[in-house]
Amino acid sequence: MPDFEITREVNGSKGRYVIRQNGEEAEVTFSIASPTLIIADHTGVPDSFRGTGAGLALVTRMVEQARAEGVKIMPLCPFVNAQRKKHPEWADAFSV
Repeated sequence: MPDFEITREVNGSKGRYVIRQNGEEAEVTFSIASPTLIIADHTGVPDSFRGTGAGLALVTRMVEQARAEGVKIMPLCPFVNAQRKKHPEWADAFSV
């Protein structure tokens, strides 16, 4: 998987993980439901990122930070939920 520079941005109760490349952005957005729960609600990956592993990299970072901060992820986003199912080792990071 390529080494992407991933930024986490939080504005009030909303946030996102984002990769910027060549003027475009790939993102996973989330809502903060409580101090211990975030809801992954959308993944947006432009065509220019397809096949690069950007979506997986974003979800991986979300899982890593959720674990580090003691937060659970509710995978409302179909892509995030599909990645959760492909990575049973992430089970501790999800609230399902």
